[in-house]
Amino acid sequence: MTAPVWVGVDVGGTKVLAGVVSEDGTVVRTARGATPGRRVDAALIEEVLTETVHAVADGAPIAGVGLAAAGFVEATGERVMFAPHLPWQDEPVRARLADRWQVPVVLENDATCAAIAEWEHGAARGAGSAVVVTLGTGIGGGLIVDGHVVRGANGMAGEFGHMQVVPDGLPCECGGRGCWEQYSSGNALVRYARERMGHEPTMLEEASGGRPEQLTGPMVTDAAAAGDLLARAAFTSVGDWLGVGVANLVAALDPERVVVGGGVSAAGERLLGPARVSLERSLVGAAHRVVPSLVAARLGPEAGLVGAAALARSTQLRR
Repeated sequence: MTAPVWVGVDVGGTKVLAGVVSEDGTVVRTARGATPGRRVDAALIEEVLTETVHAVADGAPIAGVGLAAAGFVEATGERVMFAPHLPWQDEPVRARLADRWQVPVVLENDATCAAIAEWEHGAARGAGSAVVVTLGTGIGGGLIVDGHVVRGANGMAGEFGHMQVVPDGLPCECGGRGCWEQYSSGNALVRYARERMGHEPTMLEEASGGRPEQLTGPMVTDAAAAGDLLARAAFTSVGDWLGVGVANLVAALDPERVVVGGGVSAAGERLLGPARVSLERSLVGAAHRVVPSLVAARLGPEAGLVGAAALARSTQLRR
């Protein structure tokens, strides 16, 4: 008889990534689905989730599912209260999917799940306290102190991406303006490059077929790796703003370590180098304190699902 599996699912602004995860954090296999966007019926995203979970389980019985959602998850872990990039608004997601799948389901914010994964298996392991910043379509985050996730009174701590860094700045999908994620995220990276295409030589013209609206983050990453000056300038801009936001977090929280993950962090030092310079420049009293190390996450784009599966397992064992 096939042993039951633990499944973690990362629901982001553009994709669903599900994985079967072993106890030591190893991802055994994955399955993907496309997120339909925020302006659709919630039933559509739940249909995609169902198909992806069944695909990754591959016929094995499911012991439990951890769901890492890109949105505000209430403290009880029952509802997604608001999701800037998804169609969930005050939705009882956990109970609805548990009833649909007939398995235990745990719901948590996606960046909090990534923080749990990095704390248990990755770059935050061994630190007394850590802030994990996740750069994807937007920015999420998590704070861990003495081995405990800080969730806040409403369960919504860690929504760093919606800190305002530019008063009356660029409009954000959350309804505000000047949010950090509008200047340091995958969307910000692509916007920077699109706005400058046609004004300076760049291989991004060929990569996108001369159509800026067809440009994607991976295209910018590949061009930067190949030496394209515009693509590298885009990463410098995103890195500068990353350092500004991290300086604000360090001033408020004083963590021992800051871990940067998410899809944009795959650029490594091309992103983190400018961010460290900006952090030192922006942090109040930097010359008179220990500036926390700013390091890349180790678990890559699978961190959210790894943390979600670990949370599902630990929750079920406690019960």
